[in-house]
Amino acid sequence: MTRPPTAAQRRVVDAADPVTGRLKGTEAQLAALVKRGLAFRHPRPPHDHFLTPAGHRLREAEPTAPPPPPAPAERTGVFAARIGGEEDVPEPGPARVREVHSAWQGLLELRRMTNPDGATDRPCGWERTHLVQAAALALEAAGHRPEGPGSPGYRVRATPQPEAVAVHEPDTEALRACAATLEGAGWQAGEHTEPRTRARYLLASPRRA
Repeated sequence: MTRPPTAAQRRVVDAADPVTGRLKGTEAQLAALVKRGLAFRHPRPPHDHFLTPAGHRLREAEPTAPPPPPAPAERTGVFAARIGGEEDVPEPGPARVREVHSAWQGLLELRRMTNPDGATDRPCGWERTHLVQAAALALEAAGHRPEGPGSPGYRVRATPQPEAVAVHEPDTEALRACAATLEGAGWQAGEHTEPRTRARYLLASPRRA
């Protein structure tokens, strides 16, 4: 089993920003938290460190209690937004809401740090190379319901078109609500009809300007 963090490392985790999860500490403390899967180092300058979902769970737990096991979608230590139709579904509830909120805030911070003009209302380079996850995070963070076992909802899927994803949702009003959410998150979204099934779906692309 992984050893629990030291008292000094725990103090760094407890002092993290409650919304973004930004950490402050010595290089050795931050490197140790990264090694334990409790933090990650931002790839772009100034290379700040942020809590992972496991780190957020540790901060919210009692100091003497070990962190709970990661949710199914996070067993690799990497947060995954719900794309709809998964077999391995994360446990819903307040913890999942906090993780999604933290991931969305982290994405906005990534936009600020990597877009040349610091804009947060326009997708960044990471989103253009992770289209399905980026669109799904925008939808889940806004409270849209993904398709689950026996329950309808949105499904985000890759398409042959460059920089475009398809969003399927059987309910017409819910589909239009998804379009409004994506447009508010900096995407271009238009309704289309599948030739064979005549079902309506969205084709969404990250906006460049």
